[in-house]
Order: sequence, then structure tokens, then C-alpha cells
Amino acid sequence: MSDHHYYVNFIWQIADLLRGPYRPPQYERVMLPLTVLRRFDCVLAPTKPQVLAEHQRIEQAVQGKALDARLNKVAGQRFHNHSKLDFQRLKGDPNNLALHLNDYINGFSEDVRKIFERFEFTAEIERMEEAQILYLVISKFCDVDLHPDKVDNIQMGLIFEDLIRKFNEAANETAGDHFTPREVIQLMVDLLFAPDDDTLATDGKVFKLLDPTCGTGGMLSEAQNHLRQLNPDNRLWVFGQDFNPRSYAIAASDLLMKGNEQSDIRYGDSLIDDQFPPADELTEGQFDYFLANPPFGVDWKRQQKKIQEERDRNESWNRFAAGLPRVNDGALLFLQHMVSKFVPYQPHMQRMGSRLAVVFNGSPLFTGGAGSGESEIRKWLIEADMLDAIVALPEQMFYNTGIGTYIWLVTNRKTAERQGKIQLIDARQRWKPLRRSLGDKRRELGQDDIADVVREYGNFAETATSKIFENVDFGYHRVPIERPLRLVYQMDSERKSRFLDAAPHLLDDVQLIDREYGRDQHEDWSSFDELMTALLMRQGRRWKAPERKLFRNVFTERHAEALPVVRERRRKRPGDERIWGWFAAKKQGWVEQYEPDADKRDFENVVLREDVAEHVRTQVLRHVGDAWADREGVRSAYEVNFNRHFYTYTPPRPLAQIDADLRAVEEEILHLLREVVG
Repeated sequence: MSDHHYYVNFIWQIADLLRGPYRPPQYERVMLPLTVLRRFDCVLAPTKPQVLAEHQRIEQAVQGKALDARLNKVAGQRFHNHSKLDFQRLKGDPNNLALHLNDYINGFSEDVRKIFERFEFTAEIERMEEAQILYLVISKFCDVDLHPDKVDNIQMGLIFEDLIRKFNEAANETAGDHFTPREVIQLMVDLLFAPDDDTLATDGKVFKLLDPTCGTGGMLSEAQNHLRQLNPDNRLWVFGQDFNPRSYAIAASDLLMKGNEQSDIRYGDSLIDDQFPPADELTEGQFDYFLANPPFGVDWKRQQKKIQEERDRNESWNRFAAGLPRVNDGALLFLQHMVSKFVPYQPHMQRMGSRLAVVFNGSPLFTGGAGSGESEIRKWLIEADMLDAIVALPEQMFYNTGIGTYIWLVTNRKTAERQGKIQLIDARQRWKPLRRSLGDKRRELGQDDIADVVREYGNFAETATSKIFENVDFGYHRVPIERPLRLVYQMDSERKSRFLDAAPHLLDDVQLIDREYGRDQHEDWSSFDELMTALLMRQGRRWKAPERKLFRNVFTERHAEALPVVRERRRKRPGDERIWGWFAAKKQGWVEQYEPDADKRDFENVVLREDVAEHVRTQVLRHVGDAWADREGVRSAYEVNFNRHFYTYTPPRPLAQIDADLRAVEEEILHLLREVVG
């Protein structure tokens, strides 16, 4: 067998024939589908006569999927082609090549036809025909012998993976949408499988892995390669879903070429069109492993209605029960989607839980305050003790963004030493420069860098770049701190006129209040409000709530020297503490609560390890005498701040050194000016 690089280079040279009608980033639209076609053509060649004979015998009696199943069995593959054409016959009729090529594709079984519909290859056939290069390209592909005797499934997978990578790198302006750098995938796979290498190497094991944003299938291929190296006799069935038609077609083709009879790639939006629900016969909706690189910072406005409907359902299976992030970033929706498919950890029933590796940008780590969707999802994940580790990657690692990225490891079967803990690994300085930039990608991970990170994860120890934390270390209480609303009452002609413009029917009542209480300031609104209410009641008048609100808005204003506005008075009960806003009233045994001033509201973040009441008592009340904490408004939240935990203080340079540098710059500027003037 020839080395797979030979075939990659040969096919890459054929792509040069497209120059002119196609730009280099567009070559993959032709080369990948034709590589798939040529491989299928070679694979099916030995059984082609039998398939044609069987098709002719039963085509009138059997149709649809039943026909496909019969012919697939004769072909000995997961697919077949019952067209009388093949690549050599296509080459023999140049004048009708476009027509015959479409007929040849339509002769495949339904699964292959669907793939080529997603490739939108009919349009490319027309384009090449118009440019008069179709015959030349097909002729060259006839020289590529991809028969299984020359290229086995493993080699074919490597050929296709290399072609995908090369074409994606050529189109680096959009590659990040569906292509993760290979070394990042390798790191994710190594971290995902690291605790299970002994189990994976045990004979007779079968595992299932899902990538709900599989793109062109790079993560699935790398995972299978990893397991093959550990034990070629074990099986990792891989499953993927993607909403990009061309990416789906590439990934599905890759699986068919490798002969993964139990694996499957499906088309659709994972968030609103889950192709692997709990009732799925092939997977039963649960997987042992997960890998994903969801799109960074992509909004989910289009899917919002359906996602919210699922979120609000009171059913046992609700993927988004933990919360919904802001509509401008759906990354954490994919995380919940995957966790919903975890195998439960029930060792007594041989159900050993699941592990997940996903790459995010920095937003899911800390975006959203207490009570927000993002915070509630982090809270759910951490309090369920599923967040195992986070690895910070170097910047400039991806093709379409230079921002920092992070690998999250999530599992429902932590080892005993990891339970209740989260490991942070700082790999931001572990990188090597690329010899040539690929879009925004200017750095890569070397094999030694990958090995170091995996080793650090496995060692689970404190180092300069590895920190171990308790789950609670990332949590805090968001405590609203209130201060009383202080209003002073003042009647005057301008305010009176403004009020009567809005409520002219209250003229007599306002005149009565004006006569009775005059136009002096009243610095105790609560007492004045009681007096005014009593006055009106004696006249048989009772204002509606909106009228009372309007009166207060018009005739009062905030004043620092005014008395607090009382919201409620009652007899003191257990728990009516000063810290929670219950102040001693003038009447013995009674307490009162003030109306809070929204303009003075503040918040305190109190770590989970600290008592909220004690913190407010010692850190707030001793500085602000009339403040209190809103017990009902306290929210717990979680966030992960890498910079805080890995920050290294660098002392400033001595002032004398800075002064010397400034003088040197000044002298240089003066020297340059003298040259210009002189």
C-alpha cells in the first residue's frame, strides 16, 4: 500500500485544474465530493455486476428502503450503486459527461444521494461543464486508484482527513466555523480519555461518542484514532450532527468511507431538531463520551421560541432546565444538551457515567451576574459536582479568532480524589509559533505541550500552572444592600398645577390639603401621609393607588435630612433583625421596615464560605448606619476568573530608572529637532 500522503498530494495537484473558474477556498466544493465518489466507485467495483443483476431482477417488486437494504447486502457495504455507469464509462462519453455523472450519482442508495444533495454537487457539475474542465477533472480522478486492496479504510480516513484540513486551511477566513485545529482536537481527546486509558485498552469493549456540532467530523476521527492506538480490537461508535449542509456531507462521507457500520452522522440543528433523542433505537439517546466545539458567540434568536417552549415544559426530560443564557451566545445551551445525554453513574447496573470535553471562549466562564441564565447554568453544573477541570489555551489558536479559548472537562463520575474539587490548568504560555499564519491562527500546540497539559491533568497536583479548588471557591452570594428612601413634602403652585393637569377631578381634595397643612416643608412623609389620609377619610374620600402614587411623585423630593419612608410596621417576630431591614419603632415591641431608595441600592459579593449576616454586619453596617440587606434578594452565583487565580505580581521599575529613560528620550527628541532646524 502507498503512503496516504501520496494520494493527498496527487488529489491536491488535480485541484490546480480548477484555477480560474474557482478560487482556492472553493476547491473543496469539487475535490471532496469527487474523492468520495471515486472511493465509492472503487469499493463497489468487485460486486457491481451482481448488484446490477439483482437490481434488474427485483426493481419492479421492491422499492425504497427495502430495495436499498437488498442491494447493500449484495454489495457487501452500507451503500450501493445500481447505475450501469462507473468512472471509466463516464470518461468514455465526453459529450454527455455532465448528464451521465448526475445519473451515476442518482444510482446510489438513498443515504449517499442525501449526502450529495447537501454537497450541492449538481451545481458544481454545471459550473465545471460551462468552464470546459469537467472532462479533464474526471479523467484525472480515473488515475487515482482508491480500491480497498490499495487503500484500506484506515488509510482512506487519513487521506480524507488530510484533504479536509488542507482545504479548510486554504479557506481560513471561515474555517473556524466548522474546523478545529488538529492539535486542539488531539489535546481534547487525550484529556477526555486520560482517566479511562486502561478501560479503553481492555479487549471486547464498545463505546459511544457524540459531537452535536461535528462540522466536518475531525473530532470524531481523532477520537477513533486514539482508541485504535490503545486497542485496535475495541470499537468506538461515533455519532455527530451538524446544521451546515456541506460540513454534514463531508462528515457523513468520511464515516461511510471508513466502514463504521454502527456510527452515524445526521443533519439538523441540535438545539431544536435533536437527531438523537432518548427514544433513538440506535443510541438510546445516551453516550459514554462527548466532544464539541460549538460556534463562538453565535446568537440563538432563530431558535429562541422552541427552546423556551422546551425550557418551560414540566417534563422529566428537559434539556434546558438549568437555565437559558442570553440570546447572543448559545454556547451553554450545547453544554446542557450534551449533559442531558449522560449515561447515569450506576456501577451496580454496569452504567459507568459519561465524560465530556468542549471548547468555549471566555464568555461562559463569567458572563452574567447572579440570577442570570449563565450563572444559573454554572451553579447547576458546579453544585452537581460535574465540572472536573478547565484548561486555558493560548490565544491565536483558531483560524477565525485570536481570542483566548478554554477546554471544559465535565463528568458525572469524578474519581474520589476529585470529588468536590475543580482543577484549573493555565496552558496559555504553552505554544509554538507557526511558520506561516493561517488567518488569525499564529500559534500551535506542540506534542510536548499537549503531553505536559495531559500529564498535569493526570497528576492532579498544585503547580505554578495547575491549581486545585473546592467547588465552593467559585461561588458567592450577591447581596442587595438597601438604604431608606427619604422624602420631604412641599406644596407650591407649580406642583399643584402639574398635579391637577393630570388629575383635575381631585381639585377639591388638593385645595383642602393646601388649606389644612399649608406650604411648609414636612420632612416626615410617612407621618404626613397618615395625616392626609385621615383628613380625606373624614370627608368621605378615598384615593386609588395610582392617584396616591401621582401625588407623592409630584409633591415630594429626595432629601438627605428627611426621615425614612416607612413601608411596614408590626409587632416584632423572631428573625426581625436590624441587618434584614427591621428597625426598632417608637412603640415598644414593634419594628418597622423602610421603603428602599432604588437610586442608592448597592450590592455586596460575599463568598460562599462566609456568613452573609456577619459580613453585612462587619463590612457594611459599621460604615453605613441606615443600610440593610435584602434577604429575599440574595442570590448565589458562580464564576471562574482565570486571571485572578493565576495572576503574578510584577513590581514597577524603580523611579530613578524610569526618570533616566525619560531623560534619554528627551535628549533624543532635542537632537532630532536640532538636526531639522539646523
